[in-house]
Amino acid sequence: MKAIEIVRVTLNFIATSESWSRGLYFPKTGQSSITKEEKIQLKESFPVIICHPSGGFNLAFRMSRNGFNRLQDEAALTLKCMEKCRDGGFEEVFMTKIDYAVKYDYCMRLNLKGKTEVYASGFCLDDECWRLYEEKVHGILAKALNDKAKSIQVTWGNTQCQWSVNNGLSVLDKEPLFIGISVSTLEKAFSIVDIGPNAESNDEALEFRKFWGEKAELRRFKDGRIAESIVWESEQWSRHLVLKRIVEHVIGRHLSLSMENIICAVDQLDFSLLHGAGDPVAYSGNLLGAFDLLSKRLRLIEDLPLKVSSVQPLDSAFRFTSVFPPEPHLLANEKIESLRLNKYAPSCIQPLEVMIQLEGSGNWPMDEIAIEKTKSSFLIQIGESLQKTWGMTCTATENDVDVLTAGYVFRLKILHERGLNLLNKEGNNQAKRVPSTDKKLFTHSQHASMTNDLQSRYSIYGPVVRLAKRWVASHLFSACLLEEAVELLVAYIFLNPFPLGVPCSRINGFLRFLRLLSQYDWTYSPLIVDINNDLSPSDEKEINDNFLLRRKGRGENGQSMEAGMFLATVYDKASESWTGLSPSVLELKRLVAYARSSVNLLTKLTFEDEVGPYRWECLFRTPLSNYDAIILLHKNKLPYPQRLLFPSEADNGKIIARGNPSKSFQPFLLPKDLKNKPAEALKNKLLIDFDPSRSFIRDLEKEFSNTFKLWHDSLGGDVIGLTWKESYSSKKRKQEEDENEAHNPSKVLKVAGQVGKGFVRSILFLKAPKAHELILIPS
Repeated sequence: MKAIEIVRVTLNFIATSESWSRGLYFPKTGQSSITKEEKIQLKESFPVIICHPSGGFNLAFRMSRNGFNRLQDEAALTLKCMEKCRDGGFEEVFMTKIDYAVKYDYCMRLNLKGKTEVYASGFCLDDECWRLYEEKVHGILAKALNDKAKSIQVTWGNTQCQWSVNNGLSVLDKEPLFIGISVSTLEKAFSIVDIGPNAESNDEALEFRKFWGEKAELRRFKDGRIAESIVWESEQWSRHLVLKRIVEHVIGRHLSLSMENIICAVDQLDFSLLHGAGDPVAYSGNLLGAFDLLSKRLRLIEDLPLKVSSVQPLDSAFRFTSVFPPEPHLLANEKIESLRLNKYAPSCIQPLEVMIQLEGSGNWPMDEIAIEKTKSSFLIQIGESLQKTWGMTCTATENDVDVLTAGYVFRLKILHERGLNLLNKEGNNQAKRVPSTDKKLFTHSQHASMTNDLQSRYSIYGPVVRLAKRWVASHLFSACLLEEAVELLVAYIFLNPFPLGVPCSRINGFLRFLRLLSQYDWTYSPLIVDINNDLSPSDEKEINDNFLLRRKGRGENGQSMEAGMFLATVYDKASESWTGLSPSVLELKRLVAYARSSVNLLTKLTFEDEVGPYRWECLFRTPLSNYDAIILLHKNKLPYPQRLLFPSEADNGKIIARGNPSKSFQPFLLPKDLKNKPAEALKNKLLIDFDPSRSFIRDLEKEFSNTFKLWHDSLGGDVIGLTWKESYSSKKRKQEEDENEAHNPSKVLKVAGQVGKGFVRSILFLKAPKAHELILIPS
């Protein structure tokens, strides 16, 4: 056999051989076999046996049953990795760094300082006392978690690596005991009911109650069975905390540890998902119900030349990957029956894109502009019909038709059938002749459909995407990495988890996203996301050819205006849709650096109890000192100020401008605004898709396209970072500054402040310029 075949056979033997139950015995030279008595003695003494030819000596005498089970799991996973990954999985198996934080879904620490029970067995045994304590903890957890956990590792690194025996044994309890848990399935891990023995089994029921204590209760189930059980009452959005609660209960009960000494890396990042969003699951039923109602009514429209044949939701809220799942708005209804407000109602509302396809027809015009005008005409007719037949409020602009129903605003888009046929039949080259709106809608629909399927397969996918989007936006990368690109990056770690298993917790999935971003070889490799195994070898070859073609277009220094990330899918083999223009090579380098820093911090937080002032919140706080200048915005002029995670403040830098807030816009509707007003007048107060931040950034990009680059948070940040473009900061430019004060950076920033008057709070030049006067921006 070849060497690789020997490796495969060996791994398969470790993973699957039944010989391990009997033990492996290598007799002495010239001896036919080991005696039965010797085998019995070894079997009684050790859980795993590899008997040395010298006779009676077990090479696996230090291996525990749990350790061997983990070894078998790793061998099986390695075989699968070698089978599924290209090049035999060499890079995944031998070149990928694996530590506890990324390996286990749930990482926990027990602080055992001063725990005298650990030393009760003394130090004179063959097994050290702390190893016996590891086995005790493992036994408790294995019994409590049962089939919820695939594997459990308990390790007590009881001394620091630099410890010397000359310093004595007083340091042996300073380091925490580490617990790593890999989940078997999400359904089992998130289950809130654990069923124990039947009531008739007295001894087993007594043992069950002794183990679980006051949590055990006798319940009757739907099948008529009466059994002992444990119920972990939990809301749907917090099911990921069930496993944590189980561990805290049994560890606290059987080891007499307080909650302060049981640290679980489980929910520390949930604040970023709940802030400004509330319960992320509560409104999902309302949203899907509203969409179903709209879809049925669209299909029932009779007064159209072509009937509506299909309706597909495109917004990320429908696939549960939106950072801020939309809440139903009081004024976005057919009838407004009650205007009593328990809280301030937002004056802005985000529309949710919905794609419509019509019946086929050969009467569509061939001209691109005429096609767009025809689609607009259809949308207006659809809106009028919905309004006339069902009383649904519809608003139309030159580009969009919005429908208000059941508390939501749906933005209708039509995909032209001929454009879809061209894309399906003739591929990407022909697709460039299709109207851009149809191409965009097609890619959106394909992406929405595929990622929705992914969410149905992996329920943890949605929360991980939301964390990833929060991180990207919090570090002002919203313009560099589109939401859809983030969704595909997270999809990749679920579809290609090797050499690990599929992530089954939020923190673990988020850490893997950051590692992918920071460690992937973006310069020499395309990232191929094959969600439904649709890509054939010829498709992969086409993708690689497209990647090489783009790479050849770079200059001698390896940089170009092309995007630095090549993200390919079955519907986008040339990486045009989401990463065609961004992130650029320089933006990607910045992204990678930020991701690497976050990986280090997140890993450190998982293993260390205290890391100074740097806590979990710092993963979503961006250092403002990394920009040449910053623009701070008035928080109460943001469209959704409740979404702001951390208000921005700068302690250094030169203040170039300050401004007072405008009175022309309020983010909330006050009760007095709604009192004694007719329904239609109230609906007119609702601002659909209004975002002053987006408008301000668009104006700045138009005005200063060659001067500075903007970095912003599209999810509701109150700061915009500025970095001078290379052409502006060149030596020639600096000479021009001395000759022409109009090119002075502080002058430029003052003009930028004028563009955002009433919205800009202050502008700071972080690289202090020469003495400049303070200017007040009029509101």
